[in-house]
Amino acid sequence: MDFPGTARRRSAVKKFFSQYTHHHAAVFFLTFFSYALLHASRKAFSNVKVSISNQWTPSSFNASVFIVLPNETWNEDSLFPDTESATIFLGILDTIFLFSYAVGLFISGIIGDRLNMRLVLSFGMCSSALTMFVFGTVTEWLRFYNKFFYCLVWIVNGLLQSTGWPCVVAVMGNWFGKSGRGFVLGLWSACASVGNILGAFLASSVLKYGYEYAFLVTASVQFAGGLIIFFSLVTSPKELGLPDTGEGETERAAQEEDANRPLISDSDDTEDESNYSIQNSGVPKSPKAIGFLQACCLPGVLLYSLAYACLKLVNYSFFFWLPFYLSNHYGWKEAEADQLSIWYDIGGIIGGTIQGLISDVMKMRSPVLGISLIFAIGSLFGYSRSPNDKVINAVIMAVTGFFIGGPSNMISSAISADLGRQDIIKGSSEALATVTGIVDGTGSLGAAAGQFLVSLIQRDLNWMWVFYFFILMTSMTAVFIIPLVVRELQSWRRQRWASRLTG
Repeated sequence: MDFPGTARRRSAVKKFFSQYTHHHAAVFFLTFFSYALLHASRKAFSNVKVSISNQWTPSSFNASVFIVLPNETWNEDSLFPDTESATIFLGILDTIFLFSYAVGLFISGIIGDRLNMRLVLSFGMCSSALTMFVFGTVTEWLRFYNKFFYCLVWIVNGLLQSTGWPCVVAVMGNWFGKSGRGFVLGLWSACASVGNILGAFLASSVLKYGYEYAFLVTASVQFAGGLIIFFSLVTSPKELGLPDTGEGETERAAQEEDANRPLISDSDDTEDESNYSIQNSGVPKSPKAIGFLQACCLPGVLLYSLAYACLKLVNYSFFFWLPFYLSNHYGWKEAEADQLSIWYDIGGIIGGTIQGLISDVMKMRSPVLGISLIFAIGSLFGYSRSPNDKVINAVIMAVTGFFIGGPSNMISSAISADLGRQDIIKGSSEALATVTGIVDGTGSLGAAAGQFLVSLIQRDLNWMWVFYFFILMTSMTAVFIIPLVVRELQSWRRQRWASRLTG
């Protein structure tokens, strides 16, 4: 016996999945794992900071596994006199990487809207893998330690890594329309967290042989992934003669899209979304790509960009410093800290998926973000007082990841795709990568400034003040979200009032 409405729900679920083909599944997994591999290589660096710090200071003279050098020779090779100086330099490297990454995002978004994204993405993955190999493996094998060389290689790595996110989000935006986008991209945005888990696993599994092997393994896997992308990725349905996203949707779907207009400003006619293909090879004359300043002026772009700058600072601080914090603050082994840090990413995966689904059901994004940010402040306060117990720490860590990583995933994926498909740019399909680059680039600028501040605050004060800093930045994120929440709720009230009048 079926309950009332069961048949209707089954029909809705069947309709939701019937719009996707095996091509959609292939694009989903290819873009998912391409960015996961990029994040895995970044995670390798954050997971071996303790080993690198020991290698760069005289304190590791007797810690070498395979090579024992005379004390005079080792003191000549050491970069820093103590661990604190090495920690500051590691924070500088994080800042350098994120600043170059942010600049690269603005550029890569524009390039992605004008060139073949498959080539841009595969080039970035393979080239970045080579820089990782040089930075962590070649320098250690040759015992070449030079601060300026490290900075230069890390700047290049940041620029190359920036080709990833605008391209993969744009490709997903080409293949998946707004119907169910919150859930699909919420689930898909777990690619960063999966990459963190993969990177932590790869690094911890070979760390006993030396930190250079962590770079070697992750770089090799990423290079292989770049080759797969080059030969396999299809960037747009038009390349296969399939209808673009939005074609064939019903009038009811169009009305439901319009209900969310303040957030993404979709027009009333969803069939025009077929013009949004970023690489529409089936049209003789491609629409002109949107300009950078024009993309910045689109409704909601600046507010979400500023909000993401504050939120990504917190999220990436956990990404870069969590294993180091667990080893430094609790005295746990580095490999154990690497494995335990996975729980933050697990919380982010679950948070992004569930919150994306809720935003689809509510047909509103910002209220879901606002509520999550309120709980994020409480979870940060709780985690800062976590006892020296791995089980309790992992549970609170996962909760913190749910309320911080979840909103971060939503802004960088589903909301960026929404912002890049507004009615004001229907005459220009090449906008999604540019908008994504602006949002993520601004977020990376905030994250870049934060990494150096974290190292300074930790050195001059203590870790508790670092968490106070995280709470302040999370509160600032909520401040930027408030105008968007008010606008969406007002639109919702107008829609309810209009439906009552017509009903």
